[in-house]
Amino acid sequence: MIRRYIHVLFLLIPFLGIWGQVSDSLVLPQDNTSVLEQRLLNEDLQQKYSGEEFNYDIKDGEAQNLIVRFLNWFFGTLQEKFGINIDPRIFTVLEYLIYALMGALAIYLLVKFLIGENLSSVFTKKSTSLTDINLSEEHIENVDLDALIKDALKQKDFRLAIRYQFLRILKTLSQKSLIDWHFEKTNLDYQNEISAPQIKDHFKEVSYLYDYIWYGEQYIDENGYKAAKHKFVALRNTLE
Repeated sequence: MIRRYIHVLFLLIPFLGIWGQVSDSLVLPQDNTSVLEQRLLNEDLQQKYSGEEFNYDIKDGEAQNLIVRFLNWFFGTLQEKFGINIDPRIFTVLEYLIYALMGALAIYLLVKFLIGENLSSVFTKKSTSLTDINLSEEHIENVDLDALIKDALKQKDFRLAIRYQFLRILKTLSQKSLIDWHFEKTNLDYQNEISAPQIKDHFKEVSYLYDYIWYGEQYIDENGYKAAKHKFVALRNTLE
């Protein structure tokens, strides 16, 4: 049987050779009727594709926060109005610089909060002088605060009266050498100078009340003034 298959195979070999020659001689047709035309790009192509949607160097969509959007708008305006192109590296540096400043501010406020200083006093540290009292030139012990309190109550300016009540507390503390008064010091500075725990707690309470009403610009009527006055009187009685 095997010999028969081999014999058939030898009979087919000549035909396979002929087919290979025919396949090698096939010629593909050529199309000589088509004409190639050169296509030119429009001159306004760069301007057409120069919009923000074609700028793949800038983050888009939900990845953009308010800071990035503002910077994109700002630099886009510079480029559109004045033809100023900003290097993407400068864009990145400004973005991280803003993040750093915001982080530093957050840390500063957090530290102030943790050590017990009111945020209102953080931004108003130098606001210690009054229109009718120049504490930067006159020591608080030389100011007649009782007369000023009566004056404020006569004008029904209860918020200003609270201010004078607090200054009278500082005056008493200074007279008893419990604090070293200075017009640039903050309430937290005075609080840290007081060593007696009971007095320190009372002072912290009236200091918060004073900051809330004066620096917070809270409206206070006569009844509110009388209620707040009890806190100041209690501390003065403790001191005396």
